[in-house]
Amino acid sequence: MVGSVSTVPLPVPLPRRPLDPADRVRHWYENELGWATAPGAPVRLVVGRRFDVLDLPLEAGRAVLRRLGPESVVAVQGDRMRLPVAAGSAEELPGLLQWLEWGALDLDLVALGAGTLMDAPSPPGAGRPGGGRRGPRGAAVWLRPPVPGREVEASLPALSALGGGGGAPDLVRLVSTAATECHRLRLRRACPPPSVLP
Repeated sequence: MVGSVSTVPLPVPLPRRPLDPADRVRHWYENELGWATAPGAPVRLVVGRRFDVLDLPLEAGRAVLRRLGPESVVAVQGDRMRLPVAAGSAEELPGLLQWLEWGALDLDLVALGAGTLMDAPSPPGAGRPGGGRRGPRGAAVWLRPPVPGREVEASLPALSALGGGGGAPDLVRLVSTAATECHRLRLRRACPPPSVLP
């Protein structure tokens, strides 16, 4: 048959699936903020590249929060507050605590730096699967989220010699305040107020 055309059916593409909520979260961090995420689920942020994190008890963190500027980035997960600070700050924490004369106490104040991961809070305005507006119990949430388009790292607390600037609080002052509040919390837990007899 001259001139006949073969009629092999073309494959029909499968319908597109909507983005998984984890994919939306990952996209926001990687494309909007430029922050690295670790593969897999749940979405976790790679700490130590663009920022480090001071991790302290939420109760102590509330007092610290009152001393931070309104542009400070703050996350909470369970009973812990996470304060992003300039990359490299985790390496400075032990020396700073020693210099501030807090080195001998167990303050429950730790720094997460290179080689660590942090659960990624849902981006602002994103639904939180499984838990309504607040998300599942213990899920990471932003109290003060980073703002895409603004250089987040420039506003993170840093040692004065390492950068920071603008309205960023000084890392030494932040660590001093955090250590003081962690110690106060430790004392309150160790020595509860005496009960008043009727």
